Amino acid sequence: MVKEIKIEDFDYNLPDGRIPRHPLSQRDACRLLVAKPGKVAEHLHFTDLPAMLPADAMLVCNDTRVINARMTFRKATGSRIEVFLLEPIDPADYVLTFQRRGHCVWNCLVGNLKRWKEGELSLEIHPGGSDGPVTLKARRLHPTEGNANAVEFTWDNPGVTFASVVEAAGFIPIPPYLKRESEESDTTDYQTVYADAKGSVAAPTAGLHFTPEVFAALSHRGVEVRKLTLHVGAGTFQPVKSENIGGHPMHTETFTVTRAVLADLIRHKEEGKPLVAVGTTSVRTLESLPYIGRAIMRGEENLHVSQWEAYDGESAGIDTIHALEAITAYLDGRGEESLSASTAIMIAPGFKWRMVDVMVTNFHQPQSTLLLLVSSFLGEENGEPRWRTIYEEALERDYRFLSYGDACLFFKG
Repeated sequence: MVKEIKIEDFDYNLPDGRIPRHPLSQRDACRLLVAKPGKVAEHLHFTDLPAMLPADAMLVCNDTRVINARMTFRKATGSRIEVFLLEPIDPADYVLTFQRRGHCVWNCLVGNLKRWKEGELSLEIHPGGSDGPVTLKARRLHPTEGNANAVEFTWDNPGVTFASVVEAAGFIPIPPYLKRESEESDTTDYQTVYADAKGSVAAPTAGLHFTPEVFAALSHRGVEVRKLTLHVGAGTFQPVKSENIGGHPMHTETFTVTRAVLADLIRHKEEGKPLVAVGTTSVRTLESLPYIGRAIMRGEENLHVSQWEAYDGESAGIDTIHALEAITAYLDGRGEESLSASTAIMIAPGFKWRMVDVMVTNFHQPQSTLLLLVSSFLGEENGEPRWRTIYEEALERDYRFLSYGDACLFFKG
């Protein structure tokens, strides 16, 4: 049973020196490890990616944009309180909350919470487009799920949107394993060149390597490029603390896929052409779609993929194309141009892959759910998990790991 998988089987020794604190100055200059079933790994550079993809492939990337989710307030006593934006509560829609003027409520993590039992915190900011300083206030409302809290934000200039407030008040929330504070360079470095839809608290880091030149080469080769949006949550860094993965609660993330992209996915699957996902966030979105389609066909109102439903007895019978067509029919019936849904899908060995054939990704942390996903995708060779052989070779060859590290191109095992 998949729930009985032991997370210790996905451990490996990752020296701290293999985790770069900053990216290379040229995004696409990083190395690229290419792994195909039954073949020796190739060691190239990211600029070689277009030539390594089938000419009839479709490449799908996540256009989410990382927000300045870390805000630091100081009480009159001098206590430092950090408020970390997780997801919007009122309004719950990302687009609407960033357009909001004067007031909104977010689900937040609060650092030094014991020093903020009551009262308002305030911070003077200078948003772009405002005539002068703006006072931002934060008030803790009540605890929410886990160790988070609902926090109400108000500001005294009704002409300023919350998007401008966040831009002026916050900092880019770089991963904790970088072991440093956010720097001005992260504002650019920790965004993909195609980042558009605001909402993530972590970057879809496999996309950080792409440049306009790489996209031009993909176009020249005939590779179609499509975009979707999944807002990456802080749960992506949550370690698996349970002995078996069945005891680990997966985080929920929201995603959006347009009807036009869904139509292209259906066409591509019908023609049997390879689908390339950029990063684990694109993978999670694409592989969640058949289960959303199943929910629609069942008449369910809640368009959410739960953690373990991909492993239930009925999942094997899902017709992927019919499920995707059910989503487009659902949208057509409502006159909507995009699907908005959420997923807590767990992808681990034993998962049935339905959508993705090729994956662009980075090297992931030991004992992480992302490594479980990669292991499932790569499968085994000669009775051994392919991921371990690949990672060991990467360590021997001095590859750089995690967010600002090197890249991989994996073909499904």
